[in-house]
Amino acid sequence: MADIARARPDDLDDLLAMNAEFALAEGHRPEPHRARHGFAPLLTDDTHGVVLIARDPTTRRALGYAVICLGWSIEVGGREAVLDEIYTRDRGTGLGAEFLRRIDDTCARLGVLRIFLETEAPNHRARNLYARHGYDEQDSIWMSKDL
Repeated sequence: MADIARARPDDLDDLLAMNAEFALAEGHRPEPHRARHGFAPLLTDDTHGVVLIARDPTTRRALGYAVICLGWSIEVGGREAVLDEIYTRDRGTGLGAEFLRRIDDTCARLGVLRIFLETEAPNHRARNLYARHGYDEQDSIWMSKDL
């Protein structure tokens, strides 16, 4: 079992290294400056969200992370969360399931009423994991625009 805790500012270097690994695994170019800017406010308080980091209990090696971003929704009737990223270095070890349980606990503590997430269309393995933990596929199509 891994130790999963709220990430702090001194975890930033490990988070940036894992974020680069995650980007490459997803077929994207790592963007360390953007990642640093994205992680920083999440490591100081819960205003915008929470980052969880998993470490090996013996070696303290970083094993993965999960990012929960907070928002508000009329449709939901209050606070919502987006599971923005979840990454584990060693897939198939049960760490993803551990993260999902901890995410539920964290979101409940923060008053979140609904958790959203996005997966890439070919990522059936991730969707199967999420489905086993109570997530339902939606008919919505996410769209985005960079500003």
